[in-house]
Amino acid sequence: MSRQQHKVYITLIFSMALSFGGCGGGRATASISASSTANSATGLNQIQHIVFIVKENHTLDNYFGTFPGADGATTGVTSNGQVIPLGPMADTYPISPTLCNTWSCAIQAIDNGKMDNFGAAGYVQADEQEIPNYFAYAQNFVLADHMFTSVHGPSFPNHLYTVAAQSGGAINDPVNTGGEWGCGALPSATVQVLNANGSVTNQFPCFDFDTLPDRLQAANISWKYYARNQGQECPLAAIKHIRETPLWTEHVVSVDQFAVDAKNGQLPAVSWVEPPLSDSDHPSQSICQGENWTVQQLNAVMEGSEWNSTAVFLTWDDFGGFYDHVAPAQVDAFGLGPRVPLLIISPFARQGYVSHTTYESSSVLKFIEARFGLQPLTNRDQAANNLLDSFNFNQQPLAPLVLETRPCP
Repeated sequence: MSRQQHKVYITLIFSMALSFGGCGGGRATASISASSTANSATGLNQIQHIVFIVKENHTLDNYFGTFPGADGATTGVTSNGQVIPLGPMADTYPISPTLCNTWSCAIQAIDNGKMDNFGAAGYVQADEQEIPNYFAYAQNFVLADHMFTSVHGPSFPNHLYTVAAQSGGAINDPVNTGGEWGCGALPSATVQVLNANGSVTNQFPCFDFDTLPDRLQAANISWKYYARNQGQECPLAAIKHIRETPLWTEHVVSVDQFAVDAKNGQLPAVSWVEPPLSDSDHPSQSICQGENWTVQQLNAVMEGSEWNSTAVFLTWDDFGGFYDHVAPAQVDAFGLGPRVPLLIISPFARQGYVSHTTYESSSVLKFIEARFGLQPLTNRDQAANNLLDSFNFNQQPLAPLVLETRPCP
């Protein structure tokens, strides 16, 4: 895509954003009032613990394109109109120059909805033998096959959406950070930000908008962010009023603590879980090792005393440069981006169900807001589907599915 084409596309999606209403920029001032929907009427109050696990860089077609009943594909379309099979994917699939997940690469891949301009390395696919336990979760709980990334682009902006239903305008990962993606980065750090006038500028990666943890904190609802690397890539590191206050040291903890808390029945009401990079599924890390880590975390939840009151949302943060055939709706200037898998794991999840409802990360926030009577943060979570169609609170609660980890290649 040329610079001029990219500019035209930005103008188009920016104009769509204005008609949609945008995401909002400053911290919200709305009061935290109880939802008018009675939780007891839906059975939602049976959920006492919500866990949001965010892994890395795979699309729905890349992981679940062969799953029965899912809107998947085993072939892909290239920019010259050729239809090619999605080839096999190695367990440690290498990052190559053509596997790109930046803002511009995502826009190029979407190609105005044609979904035909992914790099050559992106036209690959795992099968059930490579991710048998992910398939087992999908077979026994819920696979959502129309879960889309919140932003055209990579991890940083999409992770911000998992806590705030916006990215502050950020569209790419920060650079020159010295290790931390946030307010503690080196002074030289910058991140690309799409501004209200449609221009892109480089700004220091530290913001100060309202987040769901703020709402939970104000409502005296317990929460933790289980982060990798002492929180260096945690999105809350980029929120000034969290990173530079006791909220950081009191609520952002090592991801190694999650399985301990889950097994001991000490989960907070809301948990965000960010795996170590080596266990995140991010190419070129081992898919098998990443799946084993996930199994260990979910086994801890299922073997703990709080399984019967827990809902787990397991998703992937961005498309990673991999092919997907479903064009995302363009709800505003930032997204939606390409599809990713979403597994919904709970005693109250509809067993063996494939949801075709459109979701994004803001949908998980809306579910949390509905459960605890919190007002929306932005237009995104206000407009998002709330995931309740994937639950049946009147069914016999599903039993734990404790799985075995497996030897990796």
